Amino acid sequence: MTQPRYITDIGKLTSIPEKEREKLKVITEKFVFRVNDYYLNLIDWNDPADPIRKLVIPNEEELGEYGRWDASDEDTNYVVPGCQHKYGSTALLIVSEVCGAYCRYCFRKRLFRNDVKEAVSNIEPGLQYIAEHPEISNVLLTGGDSLILGTPKLKWILERLRDIEHVKIIRLGSKLPVFNPMRIYEDEALLEAIRNYSTPEKRIYVMAHINHPREITAEAMKGFEALHQAGAIVVNQTPVLKGINDDPVILGELLDKLSWAGVTPYYFFVNRPVAGNKAFVLPLREVYDIVEKAKALTSGLGKRVRLSMSHVSGKIEILAIDNGKAYLKYHQSRDGQYGRFMMLDCPDNASWFDDLPGNEKYWVQPVKKADDIVSVNTMADFPSNSRSYSIND
Repeated sequence: MTQPRYITDIGKLTSIPEKEREKLKVITEKFVFRVNDYYLNLIDWNDPADPIRKLVIPNEEELGEYGRWDASDEDTNYVVPGCQHKYGSTALLIVSEVCGAYCRYCFRKRLFRNDVKEAVSNIEPGLQYIAEHPEISNVLLTGGDSLILGTPKLKWILERLRDIEHVKIIRLGSKLPVFNPMRIYEDEALLEAIRNYSTPEKRIYVMAHINHPREITAEAMKGFEALHQAGAIVVNQTPVLKGINDDPVILGELLDKLSWAGVTPYYFFVNRPVAGNKAFVLPLREVYDIVEKAKALTSGLGKRVRLSMSHVSGKIEILAIDNGKAYLKYHQSRDGQYGRFMMLDCPDNASWFDDLPGNEKYWVQPVKKADDIVSVNTMADFPSNSRSYSIND
């Protein structure tokens, strides 16, 4: 199998001037850096504002005073080590803390730290929990990146989940369809596993993370087709990111290319207020305007995408932002408030649900389970209000 060469020392990227590399090295001592030569070849090194570069090359704002580690309070969703259950029909298994690409905007940036452990080597408690809860029809394998797992281990997990009758859908969260597509189309054992466990009655979905149309290369298209031929359904989700895809023309091109490739545009997300992500944040009114202008440039197939915030209380769909008002509804809700409509004032600088005056009347802060959570905020250089969590195994 042809695998790209991975690079974890930013000092070896000679396309970046030496003085800049020295500055960025300080950031990589705090947050993991990992990229491969296939993806690096997508970067126009003559353009300091190149969007692919911004996706994976650290920026100095990552060490600034902004956000917190777990902006959606995922720690409150853990039911057993390595398994989250926030919404009735869906459970998450954190099967890997390793990513192919350590995207600088990642909402689980806490996993970039060496002192954080949420994935567990023993997923038996999670599998047992899922087996004991017949309301769970969907299981998302995430992390990290589920396709970073070796094929034998991934095949074993798929087999175990298929032994649970009420699990109808298995989702594989991954950046690899565009970061290392060769891992997909050159691994016949992986494709055979998908063929075996994605059936007309019980599908496997690949939840791709494609942020920019330039990521959709000939190799990526070959990977999409291999997944389609194996019986998987590929969908895409991406946040709208300042300096990367915050242009209606770019976002519209992404919607077109996804639709043409048979990849369903699933979610556009508002970037979560996570520590280290300030460089990518946009006001809500700008995000909404960009998305609507992008949708106007594509067909009805592209317009299927939904603009949402993954808030601690649920997925909040942004229906409209107009004349200083935000019109929202719960697309998913941990408190059973599905479809609840909300109209709130939307200040020009609001970038998250919590920034909207009066938001607190619509949701209840979940209670943290102190016996399950261990604080590991040990880095003095990070914001004093930042938080990170490790799940005891």
